[in-house]
Amino acid sequence: MKNVYVVTHPESTHHLDGLVGGWYDSGLSDRGVAHARAIAEALASRLPSPTADVEIYTSDLLRARRTAEIIAEHLGVSLIVDPDLREKSYGVAGGKPQAWLDERFIPPPEHGERMRHDEGIEGAETKWDMAVRAYAAMKRIQASAAPRQIVVSHGGTATFLLAAWVGMPIEAAGLVSFRFTSGGISLLRKDDYFHNHQVSELNDVSHLT
Repeated sequence: MKNVYVVTHPESTHHLDGLVGGWYDSGLSDRGVAHARAIAEALASRLPSPTADVEIYTSDLLRARRTAEIIAEHLGVSLIVDPDLREKSYGVAGGKPQAWLDERFIPPPEHGERMRHDEGIEGAETKWDMAVRAYAAMKRIQASAAPRQIVVSHGGTATFLLAAWVGMPIEAAGLVSFRFTSGGISLLRKDDYFHNHQVSELNDVSHLT
């Protein structure tokens, strides 16, 4: 059995300040740090001891990396930093007020090209750009023989990590959206008999309450 725990980083300072995240390198808020510790404890309770066969992957953005560091310190495990686990880049909107982006954002069409749709923001990634990164990261994660892995990423990126896990063709991922909240834990499993890829838990936040 392979277990992959996908963690979305908890509350960061850009949430509190009403700013666009993306590649804007905000850190965790005080509550975010407390929630990261709660995440670490929740994961420790799910993992057998010793933890030598546990891998932790993380986005290189500060809010995710700090979350992963807190988990790693708690478990005594080193980190694998993977920039492909970053959130979507919003180009020039990163770090600006959310209202600035909302006024300029062009939503994707209901039908037609959604993955390569131009959202009207200079320098922003398309959904296709982000999906290509996420699919590549998940391919590397799945290639590892480690039976237990923790992946610390972002809400937007996590949708494509799950789509890649279940084998959804990237061309078909333009309509999919899983709803994640800050500090959630999702459990992905592959059994050793049928080799099925399961989404066993989605966005569990019970450890935060």
